[in-house]
Amino acid sequence: MVKVIITGRLYKDIAKKFSKIEANKIIDLLETLEENPSKGKEICFVGKIVIKEIKYGKFRFYFITDGYKLKFLKAQEIKDLIIKFVRMSRTVVLDHDQKSKISDMSEKKNQQKTIDEIKTVLRSLGEEGF
Repeated sequence: MVKVIITGRLYKDIAKKFSKIEANKIIDLLETLEENPSKGKEICFVGKIVIKEIKYGKFRFYFITDGYKLKFLKAQEIKDLIIKFVRMSRTVVLDHDQKSKISDMSEKKNQQKTIDEIKTVLRSLGEEGF
């Protein structure tokens, strides 16, 4: 079973940016990974962690996953896969600290900056921090 974790800060930013109906559609889209974890475009790998994106209109939602690593052990020892949504790009870029910032960069620059920030955080945390 795959467990999708959407950070509280991302929930808040989605609620601020989109109408309530559209925000619910986005959350539903993100949660579809529970049934279909192979969804999304692979952007890059940082060690054993995969950075992927899902598109909604002109927005891209970035998430990290442990690469669908399964441990074949006793039934009670098999751990759930975890997918975390960590960023939204276009006009909203979330810092990895407690603040968020609004930025009007061009879409391609913004996407690459977001991906680079995710890589930096993952490299500094390592696999244990995931």
